[in-house]
Amino acid sequence: MKRSLTLPLSGAFLFWAAEAALLARLPGFGLAGAVIAALVVTAALAGSLFALRLPRRVLVLCAVLGALLLLARTLFFARETSDFTDFLLPWTEKLRRLGGLRGLGRAISNYNVPYMVLLALFSYLKIPVLYLIKLSSTLFDLLLALSLGLMVRRLGSGVRGGVCFVLTLALPTVFINSALWGQCDSVYVSLGLLGLWLCLAEKPGWGMAAFGLSFAFKLQAVFLLPILFPLLLAGKVKWFHLPIFPAVYLLAVSPAILAGRKFLDVLLFYVNSASTAGSGLNYNSASMYSLLYFYRLTDTDAAAKAGILAAALLCLLVCVLFLIKRKRITERSILFASLLLCCGLPMLLPHMHDRYFYFCDVLTLCTACLLPAAAPAVLLSQLASLLGYHAYFFRRYLLPMRFGFYGLVLTALLAAFLFLDALFAPDKTPPKGKKAALDKSPSP
Repeated sequence: MKRSLTLPLSGAFLFWAAEAALLARLPGFGLAGAVIAALVVTAALAGSLFALRLPRRVLVLCAVLGALLLLARTLFFARETSDFTDFLLPWTEKLRRLGGLRGLGRAISNYNVPYMVLLALFSYLKIPVLYLIKLSSTLFDLLLALSLGLMVRRLGSGVRGGVCFVLTLALPTVFINSALWGQCDSVYVSLGLLGLWLCLAEKPGWGMAAFGLSFAFKLQAVFLLPILFPLLLAGKVKWFHLPIFPAVYLLAVSPAILAGRKFLDVLLFYVNSASTAGSGLNYNSASMYSLLYFYRLTDTDAAAKAGILAAALLCLLVCVLFLIKRKRITERSILFASLLLCCGLPMLLPHMHDRYFYFCDVLTLCTACLLPAAAPAVLLSQLASLLGYHAYFFRRYLLPMRFGFYGLVLTALLAAFLFLDALFAPDKTPPKGKKAALDKSPSP
């Protein structure tokens, strides 16, 4: 065996053994299941690091830190939450009684078909579904870290991409969301950001497929989807790539149709389930509806419509600015606009929940890895989200949610400044022809 392969193979074996040992200690997991699950996680980590193409020293450091962060997640797999006991577990048990995938023919949840497919597959296994849910979220944590790392590598450097990869896995909201809460936010967010990177990397077909799959998993993918307009203007996506989005969405929800559900019911799932969002203006989120003014309102319908209108105007404004400066669109302006949308839209929209700033949380980190001066935005976004997380876990507020809103206002202003600066600032790079002429001029 070549000496260059000894270290990575030894490290992979140690991580696999440690992960398998931790999983085997969980009640009901079993040794065989632990060995296979640990192998899957090890392969996912190795594949992610390989795809980042990091310098050797950075690769070793990222591998060690990434492995430790994944092992730390395993320590919290046995923790149950009310979302699991009240929703995810009963849905899985019902699918098991209905025959697994055949149960998709019944409408039994307010989650769209792709995630229910995962629960249906889990229903066939003897491993407790709690562990399988958290294990799947952990794998998508890796995809999220990879997507952001690739983005930073493309717009910055390989070293910064590696830093972003590790910090994403360490980000408190990302860690808590998967390891403690067992939620699926890393699923649709990782797919959405992977789609953005693929489009920037001149792979628009795969990018549109990732966007379509992201939207199929969760409606909140719409926070990022307006960015398709500048991608079209910049030529990163062509008009003939757009049909891939609905085609992938239809493919993702087709298991329910094949199981017997009505085509229109499945196709219009988000429209039909709109009432499940609740009638409250705010659900432990740092949106503008966390301000005291909205708690005193009696006409909440008018306030909700005003928020929707404001969100639509924000999207329109961003698109108009891109249209005006369509010849100066850069990949950085697209990234900063993504942050502005994913921060601004859930701030303005009604019925937002505690986890709906997940896009914002990770995009602030991505921005900070490119521009370290933007690091305070990471703290502000984390504060806003963690206040909502605290309210869920402890059933009380650590601080009023409006404090998180104030922090997000600053984050949105920073994103707006970076976006406008990238789009309107004078180009300091000389034209290619002029630069070539200068290069050829004699030295003084």
